[in-house]
Amino acid sequence: MKSTVFESIHQRLGARMMPFAGYNMPIEYSGINSEHLTVRNGVGVFDVSHMGEIWVKGPQALALIQRITTNDASVLTVGKAQYTCMPNGKGGIVDDILVYYYEDRKFLLVVNAANIDKDWAWIQANNTAGAELENASDKISLLAVQGPKAKEVMQRLTSVDLAGIPYYSFVTGDFAGVRNVIISATGYTGSGGFELYFYNNDGIKIWDALFEAGKPEGILPVGLAARDTLRLEKGFCLYGNDIDDTTSPIEAGLGWITKFVDGKDFIDKDFLLKQKTEGVSRKLAGFEMIDRGIPRHDYRIVDAAGAVIGRVTSGTMSPCLKTGVGMGYIAAEYAAPGSEIYISIRDRKLKAKVVKPPFVR
Repeated sequence: MKSTVFESIHQRLGARMMPFAGYNMPIEYSGINSEHLTVRNGVGVFDVSHMGEIWVKGPQALALIQRITTNDASVLTVGKAQYTCMPNGKGGIVDDILVYYYEDRKFLLVVNAANIDKDWAWIQANNTAGAELENASDKISLLAVQGPKAKEVMQRLTSVDLAGIPYYSFVTGDFAGVRNVIISATGYTGSGGFELYFYNNDGIKIWDALFEAGKPEGILPVGLAARDTLRLEKGFCLYGNDIDDTTSPIEAGLGWITKFVDGKDFIDKDFLLKQKTEGVSRKLAGFEMIDRGIPRHDYRIVDAAGAVIGRVTSGTMSPCLKTGVGMGYIAAEYAAPGSEIYISIRDRKLKAKVVKPPFVR
């Protein structure tokens, strides 16, 4: 099992550690609710160094990215990032990823930790244009500094004007005395903040500087369990739960990152265009519990008569709302906001209503 450069710190802080995507990762420190609310109201730091980073370089870099992803990377300018996904040639999704336009003819793809090997093989197999590829996943560490007070804390450690970095943009600059750190206005919590990419040997220095600078704001380390509840409150998809090799981006409500534009001939384009034009039989929808109960992954979704109409892909008790929320694939005729559905929990049929995420605004 792999470790990030911060594992000794996690152990010293008493984190509950568990295997995740081949890494020994911190699941929680002080507790899911306290960590969750710290990010919503203050500032928290996630070690997400298990994520993968793949460089795509050279004259054919853009052509490759345009072929393997659904979004239109041709609109990116240097310093901009884009959320997208890679179709698998069978109507499903290989992975959802971020594309960074790092410099001329050089892109950084950030992929999910559990999919690094699969994504690398897929990109190589489809690299018919001859782009230069480098899997840098084992060389790069990643910290997500999230929350409304993240900018205030981080500004003490850099000469980069953080207020001047728009959402889904990034700057490469100094941070905590380390050069060439990618400072990206992205994240997976919906509470604002930044993500920091840097080489492994600079990790401890950056971690220590962050926690020293953030003492006045009550900065806390946050584990993957709160990361999951935070992203779910905002309705962000989790690969392996809400999207996978059997779900299409159209079914998953990701039509907004599926661009049918002239000159972009991407994998599964015709199939996905047909789905967009003709509609789909099921849709990923958000729901909020009316009856008291906590929806969980793979619970059945049923109608008033008890007939199965779908299944839960993600669910939790929202720390902010104090009620159960979730997402799941539901027969299209039940997926409109306001529809009444039921979640089957231990043979009890509990009422819920379909709502459009985010659950917490």
